[in-house]
Amino acid sequence: MFQLIPIFIMAGLMTVSTQGISEQSRPSVNTINISEGRLQDVNTRCWTEWFDRDHPSGTGDWEILTSLRNENPGKICPTPVGIEVETTTGLSIAAAGEVIAVADTTTGFICKNEDQPDQTCLDYRVRFVCHPPFCNQHICWSKWLDRDNPGGTGDWETLSQLRIQYPGSICDEPLYIEAVTVDTMTPALATGQNFFIFNPTTGFVCRNSDQTKRGCLDYKVRFGCCCDPETPIRPGPIQGEPFDKAIQ
Repeated sequence: MFQLIPIFIMAGLMTVSTQGISEQSRPSVNTINISEGRLQDVNTRCWTEWFDRDHPSGTGDWEILTSLRNENPGKICPTPVGIEVETTTGLSIAAAGEVIAVADTTTGFICKNEDQPDQTCLDYRVRFVCHPPFCNQHICWSKWLDRDNPGGTGDWETLSQLRIQYPGSICDEPLYIEAVTVDTMTPALATGQNFFIFNPTTGFVCRNSDQTKRGCLDYKVRFGCCCDPETPIRPGPIQGEPFDKAIQ
């Protein structure tokens, strides 16, 4: 899903103001059509989703654009015009106060542990600003899928296994993935747990061994795919309904 935001273009401006924009303020609908807002392309921008592919347990937190593209094909526009970075707990770079090696639209984001006074970076996530026609994508969501429980090594909701257990429920090339807890529908990123895999090409894996306080919670996932912009869309298929029926 994307959030449309107006941005004033200024020569030499690298950063984009995000005051007043938060994850919670994003629309809950599954489609955004720029033409409906009658916004001119020069002022129309949209955010990608948040990406968090690395953790600072090694040499630091490396949210490299090329790696993010490989793990999330089609989810980042060819030429981003802005980048936003925050910790997974919601702190801006300024509020976090750490030394940042790179934060731009060419390379992505790098925080090196060796540059920090305590030798450890916080865990960061990034998202990018794009322009039309990338902003015109319409997204359809699968139903919520839950094939595993965290009683063994963790909760393994891998795409390959989900396709076997739920045939016809996931499109051929998913671009997005959402994960929430089974009991309270709490977004995975809001639980404070660590995730071994969390992308639409592989799926979702929470390992008990990666958690600091307790084992993984029980999660369910759904996948988002591009669909016909002229097709009426509801939030997702009902239980037992295949993906293609959800967008009819």
